[in-house]
Amino acid sequence: MRRAGLNLAECTSGKFKGQIKLSKRRDGMLRKYFFLGVLTLVRQNPDFKRWHEDNQKKGMKKYASIFKLIGKLSRILIGMAQRGETYRSEAHSLMAA
Repeated sequence: MRRAGLNLAECTSGKFKGQIKLSKRRDGMLRKYFFLGVLTLVRQNPDFKRWHEDNQKKGMKKYASIFKLIGKLSRILIGMAQRGETYRSEAHSLMAA
């Protein structure tokens, strides 16, 4: 997540303090492809569509929800790469239980 600049950082200056935003420090191209990928997933994947709708019901703005889902996607991809697993939808795992 740090490589894509998706880690949170405190934005401060001489006049204000304490606003937490994305650091946007590293690979902007990687961030761009994560953004485009999440837009596609929100339209086509039922899990991401549901997570996006839930975020908006909680009062989150559309782009804030998209950036939250970018973080979720990056954590999912990191977990899949570390464990060598494929993505299993929550809906499928709930039906199997």
